[in-house]
Amino acid sequence: MGVYSMLKDIFVSIDKHYGEMVDIRRYLHENPELSFHEYKTAQYIAEFYDALDIPYKKNVGGNGIVATLKGAKPGKTVALRADFDALPIQDEKDVPYKSKVPGVMHACGHDGHTATLLTIAKIMKAFQSELPGTMVFIHQHAEELSPGGAKPMVEAGVLNDVDAIFGTHLWAPAKFGEIQVSKDVLMAGSDRFEITIQGKGGHGASPHETKDAIVIGANLVNQLQQIVSRRIDPLETAVITVGKFSAGQSFNIIAHQAEIVGTARYINKDIQEQIIIEMEKVIEGVCLMYDATYTFDYYKGYPPVVNHPNEAELVLQAGEQIDDVQKVSEVVPVMGGEDFSYYLKEKPGAFFFTGAQIKDNFQPHHHPLFDIDERAMPIAAKTLIQAYYNYQNQ
Repeated sequence: MGVYSMLKDIFVSIDKHYGEMVDIRRYLHENPELSFHEYKTAQYIAEFYDALDIPYKKNVGGNGIVATLKGAKPGKTVALRADFDALPIQDEKDVPYKSKVPGVMHACGHDGHTATLLTIAKIMKAFQSELPGTMVFIHQHAEELSPGGAKPMVEAGVLNDVDAIFGTHLWAPAKFGEIQVSKDVLMAGSDRFEITIQGKGGHGASPHETKDAIVIGANLVNQLQQIVSRRIDPLETAVITVGKFSAGQSFNIIAHQAEIVGTARYINKDIQEQIIIEMEKVIEGVCLMYDATYTFDYYKGYPPVVNHPNEAELVLQAGEQIDDVQKVSEVVPVMGGEDFSYYLKEKPGAFFFTGAQIKDNFQPHHHPLFDIDERAMPIAAKTLIQAYYNYQNQ
């Protein structure tokens, strides 16, 4: 059987399995688990591979699972990766598959990633006698919470025998039918910071006897925003976002302490270091002005996702080769973070976006109403498989 003919049959099989793919995704959506606590999800994945009689390893780097399908024909070893953790968000969608776990939901598409990869495994098992090379299915835990699951899985050796790796993100900002990729940086580095302002509390009627932590903190939040606008080269890319500001006990009590938590994003590592230095200066200066003290903790998280040009080109070609794909494009980096970056630091590969926006109902990732157009899953599956074959045949 020729490669073109076989791929056509594989793609037909993917379409036939669309209903099962949706069932898997919706089951996972109803039963989400937080990062580093995905025990039942990991067991579900393991049992799926048991039923397929595909060998796998459990508890890889934590809750990770790695399955291996060795083709009957010679070729290279290529890994495909999907993540499977959820977020601490209350699902507010009015759908039959709404999360059954209070305060936890799949608000980023990881349930769809897992359904896609499991379906690929099932279909390629049926084509094993014609499969060139070896497919490695990496099911990764804890993408959402740094230090993440990718790094310990890499340290556990999941890429030791792998020649290249591909992965995709079902991407709500992109329209259904689109494939987006970059031949360089696709996603930013993602860090976290925590600041505690220690002032002096007191009675709300006597502010002159206090060091108001809320006033100090509010001033600091404003000053932090000027780092990017006034201290970073405008030709560079950076983000400083305060996501949490906690202080105070009552309407008539001046707060003695304030906690400020947020994230910093960058593409250039030198800018990451500049952000840390500038933040320390600003925090120290504001607290000095108010005669307050502080603690500042900066946690370096995922590095930028940097695709390899050759493998990214194979993804672009794959998109052009699939009838269901309506548009293929190279895109500028987005400031979201992803620990797929750790795989790309070790082996050649590419990460890409598969458009999954629900028409006339776009909700961003990490939103209580987030959902995906499930028809994007077969497109993601076909693109990953086509990229696999393009790599084998290059």
